[in-house]
Amino acid sequence: MTQKPLAFRMRPKRIEDIIGQQHLVTEGKTIHRMVTANRLASMILFGPPGTGKTSVAIALVKHLGLPFKMLNAVTDRKKDMEAAVEEAKMHGQLVLILDEVHRLDKSKQDFLLPHLESNLLTMIGCTTSNPYHSINPAIRSRCHLFELYRLSESDIEEAVLRAVNDTDEGLGDMNISITPEALEHFALASNGDLRAALNGLELAAFSTPEARDGTISIDLATAEECMQKKSFSHDKDGDAHYDVLSAFQKSIRGSDVDAALHYLARLIEAGDLDSIGRRLVVIAYEDIGLANPQAGPRALAAIEAAERLGFPEGRIPLATAVTELALSPKSNSAYKALDEALSDVRKGMSGDVPIHLKDSHYEGAKKMGRGVAYKYPHNYDNAWVRQQYLPDKIKHRRYYQPKATGKFEQSLKHVYDKIQNQS
Repeated sequence: MTQKPLAFRMRPKRIEDIIGQQHLVTEGKTIHRMVTANRLASMILFGPPGTGKTSVAIALVKHLGLPFKMLNAVTDRKKDMEAAVEEAKMHGQLVLILDEVHRLDKSKQDFLLPHLESNLLTMIGCTTSNPYHSINPAIRSRCHLFELYRLSESDIEEAVLRAVNDTDEGLGDMNISITPEALEHFALASNGDLRAALNGLELAAFSTPEARDGTISIDLATAEECMQKKSFSHDKDGDAHYDVLSAFQKSIRGSDVDAALHYLARLIEAGDLDSIGRRLVVIAYEDIGLANPQAGPRALAAIEAAERLGFPEGRIPLATAVTELALSPKSNSAYKALDEALSDVRKGMSGDVPIHLKDSHYEGAKKMGRGVAYKYPHNYDNAWVRQQYLPDKIKHRRYYQPKATGKFEQSLKHVYDKIQNQS
């Protein structure tokens, strides 16, 4: 019989064995209170891969000694859920641990809802997606939502050492010796994914020859070799991707070039050039704007160069653009001014176009006074003359609030202030 993977065998059987997630399982916290009261409620556990969502679910039901069934919302059919309901009727209660709960189709949802309502089934849904984005409100409203956080390096190290020393389910019978450097590498390279760390440990343990004294020594080189295929934990279709994009823009807006380059690196590792390009163009006009008007065209040129080059060379123009944008003076005055104008228009604050500005290029226009009193600015000194352009209803409105963050907008501010003082 094939032995189950180490990560599967090391799943906790009691709430006290859960690695990390102290905000949920320590005394006084919500899940711990459920266990203490012996009243498990339907819940959705969400968080990055390898944070222990399924492990927490199994630990809860085993700790309480509850009957449970594990299903997958994608691969298991409605018939499997019907069988779970029949099993629940036999026991009087059943905990349904449902992986990829965000992928429930309407038919399965409609079937489950009444059984969740009646508490015949207690569901523990597990997902890497944000339930507020991906889970039907009808299901979501019947469940407590608990976010699991990426495990810390110390959490991963604790779990690796536990697996090395556990003689029942772990590798305790193998006389493994692991160096501090190797232990640290498992923790760092797994990027908070405990499953990846334990998979790497298991590969290292079974692929390393025994020494003469029977010891299996796992050093840094072995750990690096066994963790080298760990992929970067970033799903460009998932919620984490949008978190990184958000942090990317906010870092550039905040002029933190080091953070901006860090998030750029993560986006490049995810291979999402399209999102990088779109976000850089938005940033150039939304956050830099008139403080450095050439940032927009230069960012666009860098994106086009990156698209033509492809990765890895495409990272070079992108790094240049991100560095310039992060360290450029910032101004959102232009689009904020437009937003104010749009707000007035949508509220009905428009009014008639002043008669001297109306179109006069048709027969009879002059008879109606259209455009007759218009003053052509180029006929006056400095190509400017005082006259009203806004409708009477809003003739005193001022939308543009110039900033002094950059030489270009400083010069615009000087002109704007001079005009306002002459008006």
